[in-house]
Amino acid sequence: MTPRLRLQPEAVGVGMTSQRVRDRLVQRLREAGIADENVLNAIRTVPRHLFVDEALATRAYEDTALPIGHGQTISQPWVVARMTEALLQGAPRKVLEIGTGSGYQAAVLAALGLEVYTVERIGDLLRQARKRFRHLGMNVRSKHDDGRVGWPEHAPYDAIIVTAAAPALVEALVGQLAEGGSLIAPVGGASAQSLVKLTRRGDGGIDEATLAPVVFVPLLSGTLD
Repeated sequence: MTPRLRLQPEAVGVGMTSQRVRDRLVQRLREAGIADENVLNAIRTVPRHLFVDEALATRAYEDTALPIGHGQTISQPWVVARMTEALLQGAPRKVLEIGTGSGYQAAVLAALGLEVYTVERIGDLLRQARKRFRHLGMNVRSKHDDGRVGWPEHAPYDAIIVTAAAPALVEALVGQLAEGGSLIAPVGGASAQSLVKLTRRGDGGIDEATLAPVVFVPLLSGTLD
């Protein structure tokens, strides 16, 4: 599976957003344990500088989270890569993302040729993300809604990825997983969170594994315009 993203010519950028800078980020991710070359290629391909405020573009290829407004952040590239790598182990085709944010994680998934559905509770963030998807020619399905309820109309999903932390896995989301599907989510409170992978077995049972310590913004209910 190889990234299918076709960028507009003006999306490539120069200087601190150049291919050389992206290649250095990919090398750092490889050294930090990201081994899936398809994931690394998607990180190299997707122009992260288009998913942050223009004033932060020179920091876009640092391995760090950055603010995107409304108290939210664009996740650290290592976290995006690790979650995507864990998700791909189940060879999914249809993926639900909870917490669109800037749109970067959804863009990485779309670049890998996956069918992506994404839900965002903050209307302003979703409108900006949709503009980015259109600019990059991405077919990402998006919805303004409370992410804690998922998107049941299109369930079941081969994988679900949650980009905000809750004290426990949300049962409504677990219920939208297909047989054999995996849910990747940060679990915990403000002081301690772990990235967890839950897999629904063919016999209906659930396997759960802890992947890494992480820090995410909280998963909140309701919607904002």
